[in-house]
Amino acid sequence: MSYARRSVALLGATGSIGVQTLDVLRLERERFELVSIAGGEQLSELAAIVHEFDVKRVAVKSDAHRDALSDLLDGGVEIVVGDDGLTELSSDADVVVNAVLGFAGLPVTLAALSAGKRLALANKESLIAAAPLVAQVRHTKGAQLLPIDSEHCAIHQCLASSPALAGYPDVKRLLLTASGGPFRGWNEEQLKGASKEDALRHPTWSMGAKITIDSSTLMNKGLEVLEASALFGIEVDRVDVVVHPQSIVHSMVEYVDGSVLAQLSRPDMRLPIAYCLGLPERLPHHYGELDFSKAVDLNFEPPDLVAFPALQLAYDAARRGGAAPAWLSAANEVAVAAFLADQINWCDVIPVVASTMDHYLDDPLASLSALYENDALARQWAHDSLDR
Repeated sequence: MSYARRSVALLGATGSIGVQTLDVLRLERERFELVSIAGGEQLSELAAIVHEFDVKRVAVKSDAHRDALSDLLDGGVEIVVGDDGLTELSSDADVVVNAVLGFAGLPVTLAALSAGKRLALANKESLIAAAPLVAQVRHTKGAQLLPIDSEHCAIHQCLASSPALAGYPDVKRLLLTASGGPFRGWNEEQLKGASKEDALRHPTWSMGAKITIDSSTLMNKGLEVLEASALFGIEVDRVDVVVHPQSIVHSMVEYVDGSVLAQLSRPDMRLPIAYCLGLPERLPHHYGELDFSKAVDLNFEPPDLVAFPALQLAYDAARRGGAAPAWLSAANEVAVAAFLADQINWCDVIPVVASTMDHYLDDPLASLSALYENDALARQWAHDSLDR
């Protein structure tokens, strides 16, 4: 069966997910047309993408970036600016890949779903922080939310055998796998000496700095617990984390009859990207292909919640609901940025988040303005914690 050619908007085009999405698109020019892109400071990279794929629309952060980029481009390319520009691009393609970093990806998520588009989501923070608001627009006619995260993409595939009734009553639990990050097996005393270089040395994945630090604290897995609950409508107490250092089993679904379905592959983010772009078609490029003629070790162990308390913070935020996940995500962004800027030690990152959460007052998060207010307040408390 052949499908009509799809247009693609790639927002966050110069980051890790963006670069790997371009790898997929290069092999699928007959299936997909890249019509718009967005990026941050890497203007020469954006210009190169425009020239290679004949992109017609680009979003940048500021008027100054627009002027600088226009000098690198020929005529015929429209350049839009800021959040308004991102929102425009989020509604002019069949598939919108949201690889924008952090809370800034929220306008993309809301605009794409509100426009009834397929959203391939690599920006977990926007869904986590705004889950009640995202839920309101997911029911827009034509809207489809597909996760690029390898773990959630794996779950999406494993849930294909379920009738998908509300809340998935035939599912006992979701099992999110975690590599354990660069500090798997380290005790509390060893972690006191963890350096930035240590934290950025992920054993399995090549990712951006922020998500790599989140992996080192296991906050990334905590955020994924929140994301899984929101994505699939399954209460957080049915979402478990298991450490799997080989990163071959990307996640599992355990059903009430005892069956466990898993998705396996070598670590390669192009696989979930291709899955989200092509569904219901599978793109035949063998990303992450396993060779079962050779021995494959699969080991599993529980996470160390004492050495890595970020996971418990995430579960606590999920149970409180409302704006609590937004506070968790915002405080974590502030703390990680401070660590990357050498303002605090690795061991201080999660205590900053915990201290911030101590100031959270329950808020049901009924509007976008309430979300921005909560985000700003959480960031202020996090900065205050840094100053103490």
